[in-house]
Amino acid sequence: MEKNVGGYDRLARFVVGPVLIVVGAAALAGILTIATGTLGLTLAALGIVVGAILTVTAATQKCPLNNALGFDTYRRTGGETSTEDATAGTRQ
Repeated sequence: MEKNVGGYDRLARFVVGPVLIVVGAAALAGILTIATGTLGLTLAALGIVVGAILTVTAATQKCPLNNALGFDTYRRTGGETSTEDATAGTRQ
């Protein structure tokens, strides 16, 4: 898979991802109360998982969901081309 995460998209993922991880961990530790019971634990775990996914996709600059939806926010330099860019000229 080619890089498809860059610019403000990557910056937002680097900010929001770790924040979700910290908030989720604080909720699991009981420092922060999101909701009570099973719902609270579920939301805290979900926050950690989503935060980890956002952080990893920001670090690797590769997002399977962006790829599936056809989004590409990665800016390529003069020497880099994507597979779509390389095959676009051969289409009639």
